[in-house]
Amino acid sequence: MSDDDTKRSSAGLYERKWERFAVNRQGMLMTVGFDLMAPKTRSCKLVDISVGGASFTVSTTIGLPLHYYLSIVGVTSRIGCAEVYRNDNRIGVQFIKEIDEELLRLIVRSDYFTGGITGKLKQSERRYMVGVEKKSGVGSAIG
Repeated sequence: MSDDDTKRSSAGLYERKWERFAVNRQGMLMTVGFDLMAPKTRSCKLVDISVGGASFTVSTTIGLPLHYYLSIVGVTSRIGCAEVYRNDNRIGVQFIKEIDEELLRLIVRSDYFTGGITGKLKQSERRYMVGVEKKSGVGSAIG
C-alpha cells in the first residue's frame, strides 16, 4: 500500500480526496451525440469545485447523458466530466482528468472578484414593509 492510500484510509470514510471551493459561476454543459452532429449545450450554475470534480445545478436533467464537457464562463478550458450523482436538479461530477491547481485558482479567484458566494459575506437587509417606513402621511395615522 502506498503512502497516498494510507493517508486516504486514515482520513476516514467520509473525508473528501480534494478540498472543495464554493463558487457561484455560470457554466455550460456540452454534449456530443453518437451521430457526432452539432453539440448540444445547456446552461448550469456551478456550486462548488475541486481539482477532481464539481457540483452544479441545471434547470432540467431530462436528456442529459452521463458524460459531457463543462465550460465555465470566463475560462477557455473545457473539462471532461463523468457523473457521480443526480439529486433532482443538482449534479455531482468527477473530472475525467484532474484539473491543474492553476486552473482551479483562476476559477476561484475570478469568482471572488466578480462577487460570487465567496465574495458575498454580508447579506443585504430584508425589509418587511417597503415604502411604509417613517414617511409622514404614508402608513401612519398622524398626517
